[in-house]
Amino acid sequence: MQVSHRFAAESAVFDDQNLVSLAGLVPVMRLAEQTGLSELLAQKVAIAEPRIKSGSANPGPKLATLIAGMCAGADSIDDVDVLRSGGMSRVFERVYAPSTIGTLLREFTFGHARQLESVLAVHLSRLCERVELLPGAGDRAFVDIDSLLRPVYGYAKQGASYGFTKIAGKQVLRKGLSPLATTISTDLAAPVIAGMRLRAGRAASAKGAGRMVAQAITCARAAGVSGEILVRGDSAFGGRAVIGACRRLGARFSLVLTKNRAVARAIASIPADAWIPVKYPGAVGDPDTGGWISDAEVAEIPYTAFASKPDRVTARLIVRRVKDVARQDELFPVWRYHPFFTDSTESTVDADLTHRRHAVIETVFADLIDGPLAHMPSGRFGANSAWVLCAAIAHNLLRAAGALADPPLGRARAATLRRKIIAVPARLARPQRKPVLHLPAHWPWATAWRALWHATTATLSTA
Repeated sequence: MQVSHRFAAESAVFDDQNLVSLAGLVPVMRLAEQTGLSELLAQKVAIAEPRIKSGSANPGPKLATLIAGMCAGADSIDDVDVLRSGGMSRVFERVYAPSTIGTLLREFTFGHARQLESVLAVHLSRLCERVELLPGAGDRAFVDIDSLLRPVYGYAKQGASYGFTKIAGKQVLRKGLSPLATTISTDLAAPVIAGMRLRAGRAASAKGAGRMVAQAITCARAAGVSGEILVRGDSAFGGRAVIGACRRLGARFSLVLTKNRAVARAIASIPADAWIPVKYPGAVGDPDTGGWISDAEVAEIPYTAFASKPDRVTARLIVRRVKDVARQDELFPVWRYHPFFTDSTESTVDADLTHRRHAVIETVFADLIDGPLAHMPSGRFGANSAWVLCAAIAHNLLRAAGALADPPLGRARAATLRRKIIAVPARLARPQRKPVLHLPAHWPWATAWRALWHATTATLSTA
């Protein structure tokens, strides 16, 4: 492809007041209005004693502006200024400046972040009423829990401390902040975020996990999940708090157990003829080596966890074993064992395959890191807590918009949705005082865009 004109230095001019750079935000924010996002923010978020008198004024539209910016790809507070460019101010009302939004975020404390958690949960249930976000939820749904460490630099970040994260299969000590997230998904639906909470970098992965799982199960029921709920997590969450929350609320669990002597004895007692070969439909990552494996062997044995405690639990210990590729020259195979504890009723092989799909939560983390969580924008811990929760609301809103536009887009990456749906340029015109958005001819995803437009907006000419 070649440039077809000879441009001069003065040929590019930023002077068009009618050009809308992000026309896809119009139907997306219409969807937000239809699900009452602004009303929820206004009702639930209240800062009674702000440090700056004007800092807490109008939190609803300010946070809605921030969420719209995140849908468009903002990964810092300054990026929200794109919503005030060109014809955007003629399409949207009450768009606030980044400095004003930053002032509001710095007023947030832990309690105010809990208010935003409530908004996230209620708005997700309203999105599920408006859009079929969780197809298959009448049969089975999954609640996944995991944490990540977002690196920060310098000495001005409140709560930043050194914690461990895994990179290429190796534990690495990094300075950062640690969000804990829960997601809801089904066999047919991509995950949506049920809850998110920011913690200090050195916080243990399981800190607050029991309460987060309980809230996620409640949120899943409110979102229309009527079938069985299976809670999945890695070894950090295979403890009494998470399993207790599952049992209290009628959910099943599939959680990795930390290897200890009792687990080792149980694995050693598995008969040699109990192992069943299993071949994964696609290669999966090995948590120890970071390499890829496509086949393994699985077996199971009854196991009682927390045997010395009054809340002991007896269920199935399913063990997956793979050959140690680093010790291929041994006379007999050397195996590495990966046990998980579950009360699932599936067969051994199916339970193992279902548990391995817990990695779907990593796609949510990848979307967030490729978008709003590329940075932790503020030095204040409360502001970053609010930022994380707004990112979760924006993720769910984008997921719902993609599902309305085209079912395959309901499972697409956030970057794909921004490229195909959000970042569509348009020219605003008002013939006979009727607003019209003139969009690019031959837009490759025009059919999906029109479907979203007609599902959220009164029928207008978009010639």
